[in-house]
Amino acid sequence: MTEHPISFERPQPGVDPADPRGALLHTPTPAPTTPSAALPAQARTGETPSTPGTAHPCDKDMGKGTDPATPAGGSEHSQPAVAEQDNHRPRPAPEGIPAQPGAEQTGLQSSGGSERRTGQGLPPGRPTPMRRDGDRLRFVGAATRRIARGIDLDEIVMGLCRATVPTFSDAILVYLRDPLPVGDERPTGPLLLRLRRTDRIPAERDSEAGFTPALQPEPAEVTELDTLGAELCEVRPGSALAEVLRGVRPVFTDAPAARAALPELLGEGCEFSVPGGQRAILAPLRGRRRVIGAALFLRRPERIAFEPDDLLVAAQLATHSALGIDKAVLYGREAYIADELQRTMLPETLPRPTGVRLASRYLPAAETARVGGDWYDAIPLPGSRVALVVGDVMGHSMTSAAIMGQLRTTAQTLAGLDLPPQEVLHHLDEQAQRLGTDRMATCLYAVYDPVSHRITIANAGHPPPVLLHLGGRAEVLRVPPGAPIGVGGVDFEAVELDAPAGATLLLYTDGLVESRLRDVWTGIEQLREKLAAVAQLTGPDHPPPLEALCDEVLDMLGPGDRDDDIALLAARFDGIAPSDVAYWFLEPEDAAPGRARRLARRALSRWGMEDMSDSVELLVSEVVTNAVRYASRPVTLRLLRTDVLRCEVGDDVPQLPRLRQARATDEGGRGLYLVNKLARRWGATRLSTGKVVWFELNRN
Repeated sequence: MTEHPISFERPQPGVDPADPRGALLHTPTPAPTTPSAALPAQARTGETPSTPGTAHPCDKDMGKGTDPATPAGGSEHSQPAVAEQDNHRPRPAPEGIPAQPGAEQTGLQSSGGSERRTGQGLPPGRPTPMRRDGDRLRFVGAATRRIARGIDLDEIVMGLCRATVPTFSDAILVYLRDPLPVGDERPTGPLLLRLRRTDRIPAERDSEAGFTPALQPEPAEVTELDTLGAELCEVRPGSALAEVLRGVRPVFTDAPAARAALPELLGEGCEFSVPGGQRAILAPLRGRRRVIGAALFLRRPERIAFEPDDLLVAAQLATHSALGIDKAVLYGREAYIADELQRTMLPETLPRPTGVRLASRYLPAAETARVGGDWYDAIPLPGSRVALVVGDVMGHSMTSAAIMGQLRTTAQTLAGLDLPPQEVLHHLDEQAQRLGTDRMATCLYAVYDPVSHRITIANAGHPPPVLLHLGGRAEVLRVPPGAPIGVGGVDFEAVELDAPAGATLLLYTDGLVESRLRDVWTGIEQLREKLAAVAQLTGPDHPPPLEALCDEVLDMLGPGDRDDDIALLAARFDGIAPSDVAYWFLEPEDAAPGRARRLARRALSRWGMEDMSDSVELLVSEVVTNAVRYASRPVTLRLLRTDVLRCEVGDDVPQLPRLRQARATDEGGRGLYLVNKLARRWGATRLSTGKVVWFELNRN
């Protein structure tokens, strides 16, 4: 395969190396000056487009053409005198072709003074068609810059279409492999090309007075370019299209091989809609390893045909687009992996514990950094409690996300052991040190008890939480700051605070309150003021909805406030009223199950739930019987009335009961089987002092 680089040509003598034009042009061999045909311009009066010779057009040098105004001794960039005469030429616009001075005198317009694309006259100062090789180079430079700006697949393909239409062609069809191979993957199955995007000149025309409606073309002309192109085509091995794609180089469609490949690419019959002559170029798109598609450049019959040098332009556009598509596919795979990693590291859904409502948000640091070290979690605990966790690992990379996942898993395991918050942070600190010496993180761990309406908080270098009271007052809780996780050799302290019903606790990471424009304490104060302002909108007796509150909090972020990823966890404390709780101690004796049934019957009668007495008494009796059989200390029995009826039985034996299928000759072993059949949910949790077995029943 022959490559056609655009940035490794020999610089010109006497030209500034920083000038991109001088770095791209060859020094032409002195030759007699002959008027060269234009690239996308109309034909001169009395001229016919040049035809390619026996050599392949792509082997020609883009700098060998001469301008009519250039002396025969060399190019405009090789003669200092000529450069001085042309030093007032305006610099090219980034995305267009520059206006040529004196175009009216040099005959750059077609016969009759009409503009090539629209058929109307060119007003003074309008860009003229590309007549020289310098224009081609400037067009290729502007087009490749536009293509290179894309970061994903659609942006790159759209950049190719917008850069070529209408400057280079009147229409373009871009076909890409389906599916696109990623990196070094070897594609399996047949080679399928899918039409990814088309673009064409819109049905308007420019005039001096502005846009005017174009004259409607004949119906046959509308059908030709507007309906051209099949949605999907299969490239059969050994076919004409396969040979053209294997050749890599762009070709004119009037060549026999390309003409035979058009029906396979566009569909049977559509090849007759392609303009005749050299008005269509089929350019394969080859990435780093293989051909990944094809681009078809088209010009209408009323426009001048392509020239042999235009194949070089098409080759450069195809090469840059294919390499960009390769990189975009790799970037898309990386982004997909990052998204999946972040999604699996964070909770898919939040639990619905008794007495508390939860809402959360997560925002990555930027679109190009979709993973980070921030996390949040809500873990149900025995006794209807819930652990609220938020943490932040330094950085927002794949490594930070991996460390975050390990710390989050460790926190969940420690929470299942019902350890105090300060002990959880201590073990997290040890785990971070085992992961590495530079694994630093901040974390805040809180445990809410809806029965006692209290919350216990331990902090490891994390920003303090904000509590929004029911009346609208917002306060920053005073919790011991502590040292970050991973420092080692430090102690963590826990503080117990009131958590009144109707209050909202907001846990967050520093990305919400700290940025280049403000320090962390200024951001915390702004957050407190924002929460108070939102609470005023709903009144003193109605707390704001959690989801809307999270959205309002994120709205405080300004354009320059996204320096880090953000994790946000909001908890609304509903609590459980004392009248909805019944609690007893039972001695581990044979009479305990009977006493438990009587106590449960009285509580249900007091709550007006007598219709549930039979099932509740049966299940309470079975669970209490298992507890007193092995317990050496008093057994606890608690009934909670919320949207469901929850029963909890605790003892001092750490072994958890297991559900098993009793045999017909067994005298026991059916208690948990009955609980599993009759209860809505049930479970067993190990505590530091024993275990708790619980079950829930739907209220009738």
